[in-house]
Amino acid sequence: MMAAFTPVRIAASLALLAVFLAAWEFGPPALGIKSYIIPQLSSVLTGLVEMQATDRLLHHAQITTFEVVVGFLLGALFGMVVGYVLGISLTAEVVLSPYILGLQIAPKVAFAPLFVLWLGFGLEPRIVVALLIVFFPIMVNVMTAVRGVDPDLINLARSFRASRMQIFWKIEFPASMPALFAGLRIGATLAVIGVTVGEFAGGNTGVGYLIVLTAGAAETAKVFGAIIVLTLIGIVAYWLVIIVERRVLHYMPSRSLDSL
Repeated sequence: MMAAFTPVRIAASLALLAVFLAAWEFGPPALGIKSYIIPQLSSVLTGLVEMQATDRLLHHAQITTFEVVVGFLLGALFGMVVGYVLGISLTAEVVLSPYILGLQIAPKVAFAPLFVLWLGFGLEPRIVVALLIVFFPIMVNVMTAVRGVDPDLINLARSFRASRMQIFWKIEFPASMPALFAGLRIGATLAVIGVTVGEFAGGNTGVGYLIVLTAGAAETAKVFGAIIVLTLIGIVAYWLVIIVERRVLHYMPSRSLDSL
């Protein structure tokens, strides 16, 4: 993994970032775009400083980060458990899948106000929304991976009188790990979306609340600043999953990137 981060590639990535930031700073005034539509980068940075001074931005960012972590972990846990159960048992899949699918199809934005009514204006409704959004991709990935295990391996294990639990831990669980971590990568970013939706629905804490507050006051620069904070939280969560994945799946061969 680290071999892919050569100095040339890092320099190219940083150069692209510099071009993007320069375009953000000088592009809107050059194109005649009003600041209340797309503010300059310098205005956004100033807005971040002002939000920290007047609205305690770091405090709200810590609350959002906590909600993202808890919602992600709970969603991942439930997604793994249900995914393994449905992958192992065809009966469980037939019985439960329609209800799980219905829960996934129902828009989480519509559920968020209900969770606020049921659970109050604390952290709980935001965490529940994040849990529901994270749950489905992880569940589907795990279930598909378990179902995709070579049946000859399972039959071979049974011929050696392996128990059902041994088959799971020795064959199905290891085989599902790559797909599980792929789902965790997706879930890490979706958790930020879920928490933000929950913060939009109610409460007076979190970065999502600051977006509602500043948007209502037509402070576009601060809205962009809050969005940047949410993006950074999502990026950090995503890379933490990658770090854990590389440690857990260290035995898997990595595709060579030298020719790309």
